[in-house]
Amino acid sequence: MSLVSADLRVLALADDLTGAAETAVALRPPADLLLGPVPGRAPLPDRGRALVVDLDSRQLPGADAARAVRAATRSAPTDTLLFKKVDSLLRGNLAAEAAAYADGCRGLVIATALPAAGRTVRDGVVRLRGVPLHATRAWQAESPPVPRSVAEALGDVPTAPVPLSVVRGARHALRDALAAHFAQARHPVCDAETDSDLDAIAAAALELGPGARMLGTGGLASALGRALGVPGTATAPPAGGGRGRSLLVVVGTAEPSAAEQVSHLVAEGAHHIPLTTHELLRSRRRLDVRAGGVTVVRIVGLPSPAQARRLAAALAETVTEAAHDSDLVLTGGETARRVLDALRVTRLRPVGQIHHGAVLSHAPDGRTVVTRPGSYGESDSLLRIARALRPGSVRHVPTDPTGVTP
Repeated sequence: MSLVSADLRVLALADDLTGAAETAVALRPPADLLLGPVPGRAPLPDRGRALVVDLDSRQLPGADAARAVRAATRSAPTDTLLFKKVDSLLRGNLAAEAAAYADGCRGLVIATALPAAGRTVRDGVVRLRGVPLHATRAWQAESPPVPRSVAEALGDVPTAPVPLSVVRGARHALRDALAAHFAQARHPVCDAETDSDLDAIAAAALELGPGARMLGTGGLASALGRALGVPGTATAPPAGGGRGRSLLVVVGTAEPSAAEQVSHLVAEGAHHIPLTTHELLRSRRRLDVRAGGVTVVRIVGLPSPAQARRLAAALAETVTEAAHDSDLVLTGGETARRVLDALRVTRLRPVGQIHHGAVLSHAPDGRTVVTRPGSYGESDSLLRIARALRPGSVRHVPTDPTGVTP
């Protein structure tokens, strides 16, 4: 049962494209995805609709990221429900963007758990399959020190913990606890280990009314969608319209799991084009894309964090010519955004997920685009995506139905 009126506007902001797509599919129907930011007045959804804006701010300096958030929120009418998507591993300009997002509101309800991917929060600490984030290798491609808690990642933003005992208590007690923290000018950071925990948090946040904003992962976005009366996230249907068109898989993530994911796809018949950092930064190679088949392009080697943005731009430039006649699978938010920018794609319509985080969208030019965060997916993730888009183009093998990994 919906907790709010059917004509509510929802404006959601994300710092990268894969997170924006994950949020849009959680809030459907209907949700559009805009590749922003846009100059001038910030766009707003129509009544009864949701709009997700990719601010493309993950790699920006903190001050610039904060300005992008303020520009997107300052013109939103008071009856607009605002949601800010954050990375479940606490990456990006979290502190700067959260501070900007809090400007002019009563308070933020913060929940960074993502149970579907084994990412929980207990005692204010993000845990991957039960292991504290700072004790894992999840930040090995990042340059700043890994934060030891959500509060630490939020920097100077004043916070207050909300333990699981409160989250799982009486609904009115959770709502009252959130309101009490707001009254003390503190933003509650909620523990959560299950989707039911996130459902309770989203419901309590909605009961706080205008002036309360939500900040969290795709897990909280899904809880918000359920609270708004949106059915569970749809499984993406086969693309269909791409028959005869090549399928180009572009793997720009530095995650160690990427190599195994590519190897599974190649073992089942995909054409593989590895690209070194030298080739990308110092020369340009014409790609031999398999007409009507599946081609996977991947950066080999582990680039430094300082190279990440340059490499993503160079990779996008390299694949642009081949991508013009291809449907796309894009892993890693930076890679996905740079490729779509090069193709002048400014808007997507997400329609479902092939597995958790692998969001299928339709572009205005008729192509199918699948985006997926670099840290998501089991070893057969790319193979599952290719099989969903091109049945018969790769051989069928059994798969793990969960499709998620920390």
